[in-house]
Amino acid sequence: MSAAVVILRDRFERVADDLPAALEGLTAEQLLWQPAPAANHIAWLAWHIGRCEDAQIAPIGAVPQVYQDGWAKRFALPSGPSATGYGQSIEQVRAFPLTDPSLFTGYYAAVHAATQRVLDGLSDDDLSSTVEDSYRVTVAVRLVSIVNDITQHLGQIGYLRGLIEKG
Repeated sequence: MSAAVVILRDRFERVADDLPAALEGLTAEQLLWQPAPAANHIAWLAWHIGRCEDAQIAPIGAVPQVYQDGWAKRFALPSGPSATGYGQSIEQVRAFPLTDPSLFTGYYAAVHAATQRVLDGLSDDDLSSTVEDSYRVTVAVRLVSIVNDITQHLGQIGYLRGLIEKG
């Protein structure tokens, strides 16, 4: 396994460890709390972390999205099974009805397992290959982008939790 893949595995592993801890003990009210009218809440961010990773890792590994393996039905969101959160309006965020942390952590655990399988199959040549989408970036660039995005959202969850607990 290349050094780059080892580092990426570690980064994704940290999110898998940190997300359940970030959600632990939060009430439904806390999961849906918004510090401002146009702000995302913890529940939506937790779902979006999984969807970001799942929707972008699947094409890299040429595998189906985990969300399509029963998770879309479990979430049963009005935005439909292809939604990832990108481009959603604040009204859609406010209408997000889910408040069970185990749903988010269960989905992310399944996504994380799929991510690790995809990473395990990547060579250095794969990392330099191009992702076939409108952005046309390398697999390595896409993986770093995913890590950047989900880490920022995990930080947002931590910040919101801090506001809730100290507010």
